Amino acid sequence: MVNHHGIGRIGMAAEIAAFADRHGPITIGLAGAGQMGTDIVVQVALMAGVRIGAVSEVRPQAAIDAALMAGHAALDITRAETAEAIDRSIENGKLAITENFHALCAAGRIDVVIDATGNPNIGTLVALEAMRNGKHVVMLNVEADITVGRFLKDEAKRTGVVYTGAAGDEPAAALELIGFAQSLGFEIVAAGKGKNNPLKFDAMPEAYEAEARARNMNARMLVEFVDGSKTMVEMVAIANATGLVPDVPGMHGPAATREELAQVLATKADGGILSRAGVVDYSIGKGVAPGVFCIVKPRHHRVGERMSDLKVGPGPCYSLLRPYHLTSLETPLSAVRAVMHKRPDMQPLDHPVAECVALAKRDLSADQKLGRIGERDYRGFAMSWLEARQARALPLGLAEAARVVKPIKAGEKLTYENCVPADDFVVTQTRRRLDQADARFLPPTMVGASAPARS
Repeated sequence: MVNHHGIGRIGMAAEIAAFADRHGPITIGLAGAGQMGTDIVVQVALMAGVRIGAVSEVRPQAAIDAALMAGHAALDITRAETAEAIDRSIENGKLAITENFHALCAAGRIDVVIDATGNPNIGTLVALEAMRNGKHVVMLNVEADITVGRFLKDEAKRTGVVYTGAAGDEPAAALELIGFAQSLGFEIVAAGKGKNNPLKFDAMPEAYEAEARARNMNARMLVEFVDGSKTMVEMVAIANATGLVPDVPGMHGPAATREELAQVLATKADGGILSRAGVVDYSIGKGVAPGVFCIVKPRHHRVGERMSDLKVGPGPCYSLLRPYHLTSLETPLSAVRAVMHKRPDMQPLDHPVAECVALAKRDLSADQKLGRIGERDYRGFAMSWLEARQARALPLGLAEAARVVKPIKAGEKLTYENCVPADDFVVTQTRRRLDQADARFLPPTMVGASAPARS
């Protein structure tokens, strides 16, 4: 099988082409046409055997602009607000734009739904609606995944579809390395990412408007990266998919360079800073970002000799580094694997091990209604699940629209004692059920520390 450049298709490219020859193109329904969603629309237009069938977006013009940027002709972009209209559009070779994600999820011609909304509550709604309609779900919404991903995984199993995290985001990219290392029998010491943006825990959107415009993104999204929230979210996602844990609350985040990484993120017994092996962490050191890493320790001296001989590092620990991650550009591959192989790239374990809680970025007053992640009120903070449960800390994914009931000082945790999450959000209701079920994982001395009561 040869493409238009005369180069034979190999690997997944050949698989996709063969699948499309037998079944027609894999058809993706996309929820959200922000920065990541626009990337996906453009990327899929460049792929053989895959297409975007419809995009749901509350700002339809953003979806239309994305389609035009991807090279779709204006006449081939249709507006459709019912599942039947979306199906007709796809059958006619056009791309449907809708404000109704319910219609997107119900359309029979859609094979798989990618959530790129970035909103925990909306992402949960989209995922559940897609599953109800027998669609596979790719969650490019790590905030939703770390909040209720275990429930969504179980719901997918119940309905016979695939629920998966998205290829290209740091968690799934790190899992590739972790799985590779495990298959070779290495001890996993640490895994994580290099921090891409300068780290400023108290970053506020108003200070980043100009930079956000220059980078073609909104200031809120940029601040979610700068204030560390995204890093905390991503490391918790890795933790809950593997059983690796934060070594300390907030993690270490050393300024370890690419060359130093394996000697710094090693146990104290091996000359590093970790109290134990089997952790998630990140580095702000030069040369690690935009990559992901897995620090491994060989279980036999012969393997260590070979690793050193191959210039992987001096030992006794070694850094396996993937020096890039392509974020949303790789996400369509998760959709493809879900459809072709019924296989997830990333799923949370049944047992939670880590939590990303909300930490006040400024003093918060009683009766205040909180804004979104990346705004002025709070940031993410990674902890072990048990420590978060003991503190009755509020998960980051429940902080939006929560009401402050007691004053909170900057730097303090948001908790179920000082905040009440929005009870009309499906993500809040779903997380409450998860917390009640998770009581079985508590030690006997904590059985009384039950899930938050209904507000």
